[in-house]
Amino acid sequence: MAYDMSDTSQVKRTTEAGTMDPNANLFALGLSYATGVGADLDYVEAHKWFNIAAMRGDDEAKLRRQELTAMMTQSQISAAQRAAREWLQRTAN
Repeated sequence: MAYDMSDTSQVKRTTEAGTMDPNANLFALGLSYATGVGADLDYVEAHKWFNIAAMRGDDEAKLRRQELTAMMTQSQISAAQRAAREWLQRTAN
């Protein structure tokens, strides 16, 4: 199932308990870069943020990342994965 990357309604997601989804900011960054709304259109950055959110259990981010992967070159995917690893290493310290 393809997702409409122009649909930014997912940015302010909440959990079932009504609290802010802790991965929503990561997802929102990915969505901004994927759509060019609020940030320059950049699939590598979008993939990076969706990847980080997905690694933290965000199922919607997994789906969006998968859709982006189909639109990207292998070189872009590798760059996004490298950027995600670097970000995770920097923030782990």
